[in-house]
Amino acid sequence: MKFGVIVFPGSNCDRDVVWVTQGLLHQQTRMIWHEDTDISDIDIIVIPGGFSYGDYLRCGAIARFSPAMQATAEHAKQGKLVLGICNGFQVLTEAGLLPGALVRNAGLHFICDRASLKVERGNTPWTSAYSSGEIIDLPIAHGEGNYYADADTLAELEEHDQVLFRYCTSAGEISAAGNPNGSLNNIAGICNRQGNVLGMMPHPERASDPMLGETDGVKLFQGLLMATVAAVL
Repeated sequence: MKFGVIVFPGSNCDRDVVWVTQGLLHQQTRMIWHEDTDISDIDIIVIPGGFSYGDYLRCGAIARFSPAMQATAEHAKQGKLVLGICNGFQVLTEAGLLPGALVRNAGLHFICDRASLKVERGNTPWTSAYSSGEIIDLPIAHGEGNYYADADTLAELEEHDQVLFRYCTSAGEISAAGNPNGSLNNIAGICNRQGNVLGMMPHPERASDPMLGETDGVKLFQGLLMATVAAVL
């Protein structure tokens, strides 16, 4: 499997992802400059966290027009996998690859903390190493991570089981007490209807190296490897 990590001016979590995919999991990984257009050699595109193009205008609003994102849209149309983390999630909504939008946190403050999440489904390529209903802890660091969508879009997301991660309390309760940013329906991560595009605000790459003390995030990447091998066999 070969990962590609898009690098925009302002990306700051790109090398963290590379460390996980290449350094920890020993998978081929290529950093893709935002002006590149040929990503035909890549199996999984990762759009990392950071501040693409300085997040001027609106988070992800400029990045969506980059040549690399145009190529990523074609990559997704082919059914190939695309993962957006934090700013990457914002870019995916701006690009129309995922529904809804990420707006200012309910408290209007940047949040850098850990959050408990409930894994809603364990039967997707993104969550195959988790169990349905499993409670995990991942770091969050964002000022605009408050997921918003209109009522019809929210209903469609729920109806088609597109919510993969939901903020919760440490005991697994889906409530306002476990919601750090005011996201509707406590949404922390969603996929598209086809299931090949995932956007999530928490950072799995920051909870992957045992030296950092938490490894709940590495299971997302390990699950991708398992799902891909299973698809080939």
